[in-house]
Amino acid sequence: MNKSLLQLIVKISDTKSFTKAGQELNMTQPAVSRAVTALEAELGVTLLTRNRRLGVKLTDVGERVVQIFRKILNEYEKINQEIALEKGLETGIVRIGAFPVASAYFLPKIISHIAKQYPNIEFTIFEGTNAEIKEWIELGRIDVGFIVSTNDELPTFPLLREEMFAVLAADHPLSKKDVIQASDLKHDYLIICKSGFEPPVLEWFERSNQEPQVKYVLHNNTTALNMVKEGMGIAIMSELSLSNIPNNIVIRKLEPQGYRDIHVATLSTEDASIAVKHFIHTTLDLFPQRESH
Repeated sequence: MNKSLLQLIVKISDTKSFTKAGQELNMTQPAVSRAVTALEAELGVTLLTRNRRLGVKLTDVGERVVQIFRKILNEYEKINQEIALEKGLETGIVRIGAFPVASAYFLPKIISHIAKQYPNIEFTIFEGTNAEIKEWIELGRIDVGFIVSTNDELPTFPLLREEMFAVLAADHPLSKKDVIQASDLKHDYLIICKSGFEPPVLEWFERSNQEPQVKYVLHNNTTALNMVKEGMGIAIMSELSLSNIPNNIVIRKLEPQGYRDIHVATLSTEDASIAVKHFIHTTLDLFPQRESH
């Protein structure tokens, strides 16, 4: 069992396809199949199941083995970075997870800053929901992630506390109010975004002892804003998501105040590679903890 084989199994796990994994690693599909078959024979267990409709899926033991493979590959990467550092070079790969608004706000500045200093560091970006990013960190699929912290057990560093607002159509009866309370919304449908919004919104309703009427669950902020504009419901969104609001939409403050805390997280700061530690340090330098205004 060698490094290339570990990379192949992990790549199949990520792409859920022998063909796509082979293409990314410059291997033919028959060569991929032979390598997997040989490894399963060597281990005496089935790691992958093939399904024409669902693609390739890991077995239970395959899930556990792939997590170990990821850790081994991360150690290979750390060795490469240590050797490069000794030679006066700065190399490495940083796999980043972020929900869309955080990705757009934080990553261009961070990556641009690092690239000017260390052009050999590579970045891979995965966008997903808050829950997906946490899962990817725990499984080792990404090295670092931007999450909405809700007292989870991952090591995190606070970056930004954003105020949240009620977003409603300009002709909605509640638009006449300066401040919106959760009790005001008990007869309105709620449009909610899973991409970093769901936990703090639900927490705000809980603090007010109210139960939201969630009607639509989306992943795209722009879609949510346009649905609000069409009178399909009310949304609660953060300041970063409201830089380009459509016409005929108004925003109102919340009572009690609503907010969400954005953190950068990793599985272990001590075990992180040199490139990942540099990414975290750069992020904290460029975005010292503050509240949005």
